[in-house]
Amino acid sequence: MDGGAFPTLIAVITMFFAGKGAGASWGAALLLTGVILLGIGLTFFASWLLSVTLLKGVPSSFALEMPPYRRPQIGKVIVRSVFDRTMFALGRALLSAAPAGILLWVLANFKVNGITMLSHLAGILDRPARLMGMDGVILLAFILGLPANEIVVPIMLMAYLSEGSLMEISNLDALKQLLINQGWTWATAVSVMLFTLVHWPCATTCLTIRKETGSIKWTILSFLVPCISGCLLCLLFHGLIALFI
Repeated sequence: MDGGAFPTLIAVITMFFAGKGAGASWGAALLLTGVILLGIGLTFFASWLLSVTLLKGVPSSFALEMPPYRRPQIGKVIVRSVFDRTMFALGRALLSAAPAGILLWVLANFKVNGITMLSHLAGILDRPARLMGMDGVILLAFILGLPANEIVVPIMLMAYLSEGSLMEISNLDALKQLLINQGWTWATAVSVMLFTLVHWPCATTCLTIRKETGSIKWTILSFLVPCISGCLLCLLFHGLIALFI
C-alpha cells in the first residue's frame, strides 16, 4: 500500500465509521489497523500465489554484504540524502505529475455538448464502477490520481462539483454530506477503502520499479497484479452485499 493512501483511508474511516464520542478515536484507530493488516495479509497471499505460478521454479537468493565501516562525513551525508535523493524523487514526480496535471485541466475545462470531458469519462466508467460498489467519478479519480494517491479525493470533489481545478473541503462533516448527496453509503465507503488499499502503484513507484529491475515486464506486472486484485476484491465485496442486503 502506498503511503499516499493513508489520508484517504483516514478521512473515509472518520466520516463513515468512527462515529462521535470518547471512543471515536480508538474505534477509528482500530479500524485503520485492521485495514493495514488486511493489506499485509493480501501482500503475503499475492507473494505466495506468484511463487507457485509465474515464479515457480525460479531460484531466489539473498546475500547481505556488510560494507567496511567508515566515519560518516557530514557534507556527503547532506548532499546524498538531501540533495541527491530529494531531487531524484522530485524529478520523477515532476515527470509524471506535469503531464497528468495538464490532462486533468483539459478534461475539467473543455466541454462537449455543454458537459465537461471529465463528466463524459465518468459517465463511461460508471457501469463498471457500479459493479465494484463505486461510481464513475470515483473510478476516474483513481485513474487520474496515478501520479499521486493524495489527489484522488480532490479530483472526486472537482468532478462532483463541476469545478475547473482541484479543490479540498477541510470540514469532514461538510465533505461527508456532499458525498452522501452524491449517493455514497457505508458500502460505497468500504469499496473505496478496499480499492485504496489494493490498486495500482503511483507513477513514481512505477518509474522506480522500472529503474531498479531494468525490466518493462516486471513493471507492468507490478502494476497489473494490485490492479486486478483490487478490482476482484471490490467485485467480491459488492457481490456479497447485493446477495445479503
